[in-house]
Amino acid sequence: MSGRLQDRVAIVVGAGSIGPGLGNGKAAAILYAREGAKVFAVDINADAVEETRALIADEGNTCTAHTADGADATAVKAMVDACMAAYGRIDILHNNLGITEIGGPVDLPEERWDRLMDVNVKSMFLACKYVLPIMEAQGAGVVTNISSISAERYAGFPSVVYNTAKGAVKQFTQNVAMEYARKGIRANCVQPGLVDTPLVHTFKDAYPGDWDEVVRHRHAMAPMGRMGTGWDIAKAAVFLASDDAAYITGVSLPVDGGLSGIFTTPTEMPDA
Repeated sequence: MSGRLQDRVAIVVGAGSIGPGLGNGKAAAILYAREGAKVFAVDINADAVEETRALIADEGNTCTAHTADGADATAVKAMVDACMAAYGRIDILHNNLGITEIGGPVDLPEERWDRLMDVNVKSMFLACKYVLPIMEAQGAGVVTNISSISAERYAGFPSVVYNTAKGAVKQFTQNVAMEYARKGIRANCVQPGLVDTPLVHTFKDAYPGDWDEVVRHRHAMAPMGRMGTGWDIAKAAVFLASDDAAYITGVSLPVDGGLSGIFTTPTEMPDA
C-alpha cells in the first residue's frame, strides 16, 4: 500500500461484521491499517471486533479492539478516552454503525423506530460530540460517516426509518463540515448503493422465496451489473481520509455502480 495514512489514528465505529464475510466497517478498518493507520476498532459484538483486530494483526499492522454500544453516551465517552489512552490522538473518525428494518410508518413498531434512529444517527452524534473537541485541539481531523443512496430516494420497498435515518446522517455531516471547516476538520459522507455484505444476508431466512434469485436481482439492478463490496466502500473512505481529499468537505459521495443515476428504481426483491 501507499502509506497514505501513515501513523494516523483511526477510530472505526462498527468495525465488526454481523455474520461471516466482510462488512463495510470491517473492510474500512483493514484498509486504514494497510495504509499505515493505527486502528481503534469498535463494535458492540466483542467476538466480531476481535476477529477484525486479528486480521489486521496477522498482516503486521496495528489495531486495538474495543467493545461498546455506540448509541450509549457513557460507552462512547469511554471509547474515546480509551483510544486517547492507547494512541494519544485521533485523526480519523469513521462512523459505520447502521441497521435496517423493512416497513412503513403504520406497521413499524415504535420501539424499532427508536432503536434504528439511535444506532444509525445518534451514534454518529455521540461519536462526534466527544471526538470533535480533540480534533479541534489538534487543529486537524477527518470525519467520515456512512450514509446511503437511500438518503436521496426511495429504494423500491418500504423502509421508512432506515431511509429517514440515512437522510439525517447526510444533513448531520454537512452541518459538521460547515461548522468546522476553518478549524482544520473535514467531514464527508459515503453513500453506498447495493452492497453485498453480511447484513444483507441476515434477511435470507425470513425471505420466503428463492434467495439466490434475490441476489441475482440485486446484482442486475446496478448499471455496472454487480453489487458493491465492502472494499469498494472502504477505498472511498480511505480516499476521503487522505490528503488526496484535502480540499473536499461537506460532500456525500455515492459509491453505487451508477445506481443513483437511474431515474426509477425497480423493486428490491422479486416476488416470493
